[in-house]
Amino acid sequence: MKLSVVIVNYNVKYYVEQCLKSLQRSLATVDAEVFVMDNHSRDGSVEYLSSRFPWVKVVRLNHNLGFAKANNKAITMSHGEYVLLLNPDTVVSETLIPTVLSFMDAHPHVGASGVWMMDASGENAKESRRGVPTPMTSFYKLSGLCSLFPHHPRIGKYYMCAHPWDQAEQIEIVSGAFCLLRRKALEDVGLLDEDFFMYGEDIDLSYRILKAGWENWYLPCKMLHYKGESTEKSSFRYVHVFYEAMLIFYRKHYRHFNILVNIPVQTAIYVKAFHALVSMQLHKMRKSMGFVSKSVRRDPLYVVFASVSSQSVCQNIISFNGLNADLHVVSKWDEVMNIVAEMSRRHLSQPFMVFDTTLFAYHEVFDLINNHPGQCLVGWLDPEAQLIITSKDVFSSESAHK
Repeated sequence: MKLSVVIVNYNVKYYVEQCLKSLQRSLATVDAEVFVMDNHSRDGSVEYLSSRFPWVKVVRLNHNLGFAKANNKAITMSHGEYVLLLNPDTVVSETLIPTVLSFMDAHPHVGASGVWMMDASGENAKESRRGVPTPMTSFYKLSGLCSLFPHHPRIGKYYMCAHPWDQAEQIEIVSGAFCLLRRKALEDVGLLDEDFFMYGEDIDLSYRILKAGWENWYLPCKMLHYKGESTEKSSFRYVHVFYEAMLIFYRKHYRHFNILVNIPVQTAIYVKAFHALVSMQLHKMRKSMGFVSKSVRRDPLYVVFASVSSQSVCQNIISFNGLNADLHVVSKWDEVMNIVAEMSRRHLSQPFMVFDTTLFAYHEVFDLINNHPGQCLVGWLDPEAQLIITSKDVFSSESAHK
């Protein structure tokens, strides 16, 4: 078997559904197996996904094991020459996986590869390419100097912003959102470190691959990453897990450094964590006391591109959810570009462009939003599942709930 794909799910079944549908297209010519490891979701994920994707091995876990442990369980069950770790809140193009596999086949010294990730607005995701967080690189990142001088080859190394996006190149850290691994490299360095619950395990694994003499590469193949749909970033647990991962990595790999180096870096991590907790608590207090006005929901303008056959499904979803939407049925890609130009002339504030998944190729959509970054937020109309899914919400018709 050529490839084993592993997706870890926690209460985001609709995002997993869209991920799997895009994955099915990308795997059309690949001998592959797909695992969805469900970390004790409470939204009916196992039943929902099992019934819709019989070709996927959906594994129910009895409690939330975290990202590293869940991935490791699937890896030990898998048989592929390569293993792809893929986040549930991602959408891949039709050509992405065959392209990366061809590169790996042609470069046997490469242990892991990552790709060009974008957020829902088409902006480039900085975590697509990263450098090893050495003490100095960590200091530049935690102190804010990395943000002030992002293109400096040394100060901005954490995100490697000085490097062109459209060129393949050797990097140091591959993101766990899309990490294609050679099984031989995994056998050489070991699986994900289970001391990491949810963050940092990709950095640790990438670093161990480098230290073992393998190479990590970035390939300019575009994909969408909604980023963090399954995490609650305003909780104490998030802050604790996020910053604890930094400390685990630092203590594991840099404990031997001089105390004059260790103390400033570890202190900076504690200060950042404390600042995040205090800011979070102050915001909650101000909100409870009425100093922070409650946001009034205003339905965003949906510009929906749908085939004629799925137009009624789209209208039902819009009507049932009371959305303020402009519905466009198009037959040519040029018509999409004309609507984008019209939105720009009207100075609309990042409307959602919702694309019919039965009509458009994912790579066309990725190129469109990346060529017009920040002008809109991409979403998907899935007529079969009767869903409109975006980076903010999932909407369905009444019949989809039954």
